[in-house]
Amino acid sequence: MKHIHVDLGKDSYDIHIENGLLDRAGDYIRNLTKSQNLAVISDSNVDALYGQRLETVLTKAGFRVHRLVFPAGEEHKCAATLLDLYQQLSDAGITRSDCILTFGGGVTGDLGGFAAATFLRGVPFIQIPTTIISQVDSSVGGKVAIDLPSGKNQAGNFYQPKGVLIDPALLSTLPKRFIHDGMGEVIKYGCIRDLALFELLEKLDDQSVFEHWEEIIERCCQSKADIVEHDVFDMGERMMLNFGHTIGHAIEGCYGFGHYTHGEGVAAGMSMLTGVTEAMGLTKAGTTARLRKVLEQYGLPIDVDASAEELIPYISNDKKMRGNHITLVIIEEIGKARLLPLAAEDLPKYIRKKDAQ
Repeated sequence: MKHIHVDLGKDSYDIHIENGLLDRAGDYIRNLTKSQNLAVISDSNVDALYGQRLETVLTKAGFRVHRLVFPAGEEHKCAATLLDLYQQLSDAGITRSDCILTFGGGVTGDLGGFAAATFLRGVPFIQIPTTIISQVDSSVGGKVAIDLPSGKNQAGNFYQPKGVLIDPALLSTLPKRFIHDGMGEVIKYGCIRDLALFELLEKLDDQSVFEHWEEIIERCCQSKADIVEHDVFDMGERMMLNFGHTIGHAIEGCYGFGHYTHGEGVAAGMSMLTGVTEAMGLTKAGTTARLRKVLEQYGLPIDVDASAEELIPYISNDKKMRGNHITLVIIEEIGKARLLPLAAEDLPKYIRKKDAQ
């Protein structure tokens, strides 16, 4: 068992990481809540695979379990699904003294967490992430949100979980594309602050990586915990976690949510931006080639066909815009990142295609 403490004062919580943890979740959750009622929010894929198994575990621990299921897919991380969840929570009789479990990937954590943050002005919640992206990144740090037609995660909140329970064994049922998808976020952590992690990834592939999941998840979660402790509300250091995301989110929106997964968009965003910053002399020579090699090693895209003109409208609606300025995250070399404040008018210079660099 690996434990990471996220020190946020009254909002502090622990991350527990261990293979097989799902079957012991009841005992951990019993230590986190006095409630007898639990609402478990899952998407249709996760509920079909693991919903009954988790309900059995929680029932044995003395909880009354209400399984709330929404259709799987990024396109359902929206206001209509959120309203439906509010109704289901009300029908289940959930009160502010009860608890919500978000059981699934990043969409479930974001959507279910936002429901928890806003239903009855806030119900405690616990994250049980089931995908690589959610286990290494999105379940930690308290960012919860839904997408709007104008952009990704545009309606949201900062609302910390009471705990995070991570069972790497759940990754064994992921389709290959979503293994690759998750590796986009893992590679990001190597790029921005963990050279040793990046070097480990260079030696592995999407098969052998399964022997190292506990270590990889722990390294990513520890990095995120360290950053969040210093900058809960994303006003400074926490922006480093957005490496590849400004362009990546624009790619997701430009192509219609679902065409590119989140990790695929981030991968292309990291690659496209680093190619430009290396050409400008802001990034060490050879970094782009090294980054693209490892991205391709895990089946991730390194560019897209969309032009800067097509992507800019989606960036203009990005929540990271501050008036007429935006801050990009660039890497000076693998393992070392910095913030680059820009005027919005300069953005097109940083979104050239690979074949134009």
